[in-house]
Amino acid sequence: MSTAEPVNRWLQYLASERRYSAHTISGYRQDLFLLQNLYPDTPLNQLSNGQLRQAVARLHSEGHKPRSLARALAAWRGFYQWWAPQIGLAHNPATDIRAPKIPRSLPKALSVEQTQVLLDRPNLPAPHTPIECRDQAMFEVLYSAGLRLSELTSLDTHYVHTTQYTSGSWLQLADAEVVVTGKGGKTRHAPLGRQAIAALERWLALRADMLKPQTGLTPGDRAALFLGERGKRISGRVVQLQLNKLAQLAGLPVNVHPHSLRHSFASHLLQSAQDLRAVQELLGHANIATTQIYTRLDFQHLAKVYDQAHPRASRRHNNTSGTSAAEVTASAKKSTDPRST
Repeated sequence: MSTAEPVNRWLQYLASERRYSAHTISGYRQDLFLLQNLYPDTPLNQLSNGQLRQAVARLHSEGHKPRSLARALAAWRGFYQWWAPQIGLAHNPATDIRAPKIPRSLPKALSVEQTQVLLDRPNLPAPHTPIECRDQAMFEVLYSAGLRLSELTSLDTHYVHTTQYTSGSWLQLADAEVVVTGKGGKTRHAPLGRQAIAALERWLALRADMLKPQTGLTPGDRAALFLGERGKRISGRVVQLQLNKLAQLAGLPVNVHPHSLRHSFASHLLQSAQDLRAVQELLGHANIATTQIYTRLDFQHLAKVYDQAHPRASRRHNNTSGTSAAEVTASAKKSTDPRST
């Protein structure tokens, strides 16, 4: 049985009905082709649970990372869940297969001070060109609303619904918010702060200068909130390059990725409000366990403040191991906190 056609139909279903990103669709396509290449003489509808387990083990032995294996399993499981009922398979052969555990590293967030230096630009001229005002608005929105990069680039100036194009995410400036369609096609409202609103107003006043009148622009390009130099919807790569460029000009000693501003948004809110559920909603996390990783980051910040401020906290002078109170306390918390297991 040829499986190219059902694979294409499933991926089209994910794109049109579930609104998965082009990046995810491309990854899932590679994962299914990878499975086919592992068993070139066995059609996908004849693969067993044992063969899929062997596929995971083989890929792991070849050096594939746990995160890549987890995504491959998600692709295989999702495909069979969709396809099995259509062809009469008794069960999903990818059920109950687990990828190697993914180590949960802490998000790379900026400090409040670093974020202020990046966005306030104290040592740089105020933005005035269309590109500078666009960049300032993008970065303010990323930090103000805690958006993913793909969510930022998908924003439209307002809601558009025509026979040719319908907005998935858009700006509601009068309501000081953006409406965002995130992972899994879930829609959420994310508020915007006054700095983001001011930056957006400056950019919108100049946006027409970058919206080229030439042919070749799609309805989606013309609706896009943020534009590239050619007048089309801006790409994630351009956002990343422009942000890193600004970070260097501002003198930050770290590379700054757009997702760093999302992490900073979550970390800074937790430091101030300590409301995990609210941060979960604002980030659009389906599972609160995903949001809980920021509590570890927040605790490290608190322990560092304690280490620096408490007169008897630092053990640098009487601890031959060089271990600080923050490290000792963080280690103790990890051993007693059920979230660390």
